[in-house]
Amino acid sequence: MHRVLRAAAAAAAGIAKAPARRYSAPGWGAATSRWFSAGRETMSYDVVIVGAGPAGLAAAIRLKQLCRAADTDLSVCVLEKGAEVGAHVLSGNVFEPRALDELIPNWRQEDAPIRVPVSSDKFWMLTKNKAWTLPSPFDNKGNYVISLSQLVRWMSVKAEELGVEVYPGFAASEILYDENQMVNGVATNDVGIAKDGTKRETFQPGVELRGRITLLAEGCRGSLSEKIITNHKLRESGQGQHQTYALGIKEVWEIEEGKHKPGSVVHTVGWPLDTKTYGGSFLYHLEDRQLAIGLVVALNYRNPFLSPYDEFQKFKQHPAIRTLLEGGTVLQYGARTLNEGGFQSIPNPVFPGGAIIGCSAGFLNVPKIKGSHTAMKSGMLAAEATFKALVEGSSMDLYWENIKKSWIWEELYRSRNYRPAFEYGFIPGMALSAVERYIFKGKLPFTLKHGKPDHEATDMANLHSPIQYPKPDGHVSFDVPSSLYRSNTNHEHNQPPHLRLRDPTIPESVNLPQYAGPESRYCPARVYEYVSDENGDTKLHINAQNCLHCKACDIKDPKQNIEWTVPEGGGGPGYTVM
Repeated sequence: MHRVLRAAAAAAAGIAKAPARRYSAPGWGAATSRWFSAGRETMSYDVVIVGAGPAGLAAAIRLKQLCRAADTDLSVCVLEKGAEVGAHVLSGNVFEPRALDELIPNWRQEDAPIRVPVSSDKFWMLTKNKAWTLPSPFDNKGNYVISLSQLVRWMSVKAEELGVEVYPGFAASEILYDENQMVNGVATNDVGIAKDGTKRETFQPGVELRGRITLLAEGCRGSLSEKIITNHKLRESGQGQHQTYALGIKEVWEIEEGKHKPGSVVHTVGWPLDTKTYGGSFLYHLEDRQLAIGLVVALNYRNPFLSPYDEFQKFKQHPAIRTLLEGGTVLQYGARTLNEGGFQSIPNPVFPGGAIIGCSAGFLNVPKIKGSHTAMKSGMLAAEATFKALVEGSSMDLYWENIKKSWIWEELYRSRNYRPAFEYGFIPGMALSAVERYIFKGKLPFTLKHGKPDHEATDMANLHSPIQYPKPDGHVSFDVPSSLYRSNTNHEHNQPPHLRLRDPTIPESVNLPQYAGPESRYCPARVYEYVSDENGDTKLHINAQNCLHCKACDIKDPKQNIEWTVPEGGGGPGYTVM
């Protein structure tokens, strides 16, 4: 049966890049069941891991290390929806090696792609034309500027050397249950299904991957993880508060030699965002004259006319930023949401038959702007609980218990008030977070709550004026098609749309008249656009071919009408240096 995955993996890797296309998407939810065929082949493992990011691969590696130490063996499979490992991994990454030091202590001798130590750490407050230097709240001594997509490729090799089976190009689309309603694996989606639901000549049925334990490491807003969290009420049995998110938009540039300072790290706050919108930017100097630059915008912003993509293009026109970029070349573009709920929003990560790890559970440390080290540690702790459950017969609840005893819990507790402090505005947020950090050192005698969920935070359009963004100049700022080309994004266009409207009437009856069609702006890939049909009526069209898998639509839609589901495996962006 392994041949099924191997053959399909080769097919996924050979998908040719196609231009972006437009088509309208009706509500497909009711038709979902016919996309899955009966009689799927089944593969059985001791442990099935969904997602080959830092958390999933750390879990796989730790499991195999424990097996070697105990002179036993467990079969471990890792599924990855990207065409190759790392293709969907995007992070502006200053890497804290704490978890990697625990997982692979000799990584420095193993040719890991972690070669540029942080050499300087600056923090700027931007106004329209100036950059004011403030005391840096970050402590990046001993950290590294890296490409996270390259790191997970290296980790994948290490996992395979230990006997882990890693299958890129496969999208886990369904949770499988046994007769006792215990999760016992996942199924990949059928491929070769046309938009109308019929089988094409390339049809291949999905595969069931049965596991005694299933670990979900899908990253922020993972589709299966969200279903599990909701169905099992894991947030209520965890810390209790809803998750809150931000959208990160990033480019990697090759800049002029004289401007490149390997290891230089700059973070900014302020312009171009208004004082009611939380966010900031980063500039990280990697090796080989590469510069990672990005803007992070909290998705609880109020103004429906705000466009995170256009705010990023505007940001690059700041005199302090433009000077750095002029004469350079953009190598890659991408976008991804990130969890910002922190301590208050951690769900109970254990469900019957498995656990949720990494950013799917929301372990990002917001004031550090780091989540890779906590994701990896969560994967390691889950692996240790999994090993004991399978070999010694203990409970997976050990994972949740050990999370609360770990440095993850300590980190997130100490930083718990930073993000919700900005619910009161930029200046109060800066003041309160400074008091928290420098005076109370994370030990304030209270815990702030988050405001409204991100989708409820959007104001009606009549409370705001449209924002007039400058046109891209083609040198430092760019239009969306140019950026999408640099993301290497591709989907098979003749497949059922993976962006589904629960109610196809809501865009025209609610979103457009009440919120001025915000989906046409919050999406950083222009997946959603309102156009006139042959009768002159304005309709929403969904350009699913453009999708970067950022998940912003699944989060920010005012009526939660958009459901993000996995497309055919191998589709989506193709990051290499992100």
